[in-house]
Amino acid sequence: MMKFSISREALLRPLTLVAGVVERRQTLPVLSNVLIQVEGDQVSLTGTDLEVELIGRTVASQVDQAGAATVPARKLMDICKSLPDQSDIQLAVEEGRAVLRSGRSRFTLSTLPVAEFPNIEDADGS
Repeated sequence: MMKFSISREALLRPLTLVAGVVERRQTLPVLSNVLIQVEGDQVSLTGTDLEVELIGRTVASQVDQAGAATVPARKLMDICKSLPDQSDIQLAVEEGRAVLRSGRSRFTLSTLPVAEFPNIEDADGS
């Protein structure tokens, strides 16, 4: 379970950055997803193609439940871009799906287990 609110611009900036490394057609479905991690008021978005890993960070306007989930990067980015400027977004994740709400709009995205998302270690092994 994860639930937080964030402005469209605060989410779109790091999402656009990390989506650049995420490929649409992958041999591993989880590689087309972005890993969203919420801790405190900090939101981290991670994308990887197994060679390059990019992490974008931003601040949530409200966090109801910290947690982590993976969601389709391109779909999430397309939804955010389609919303009006200055929109507030509520993202709630539970039971294998993410529900994004903004104004009267509601979108449901499938999620993949966080454990499937690859963790690229630093070159020095730390």
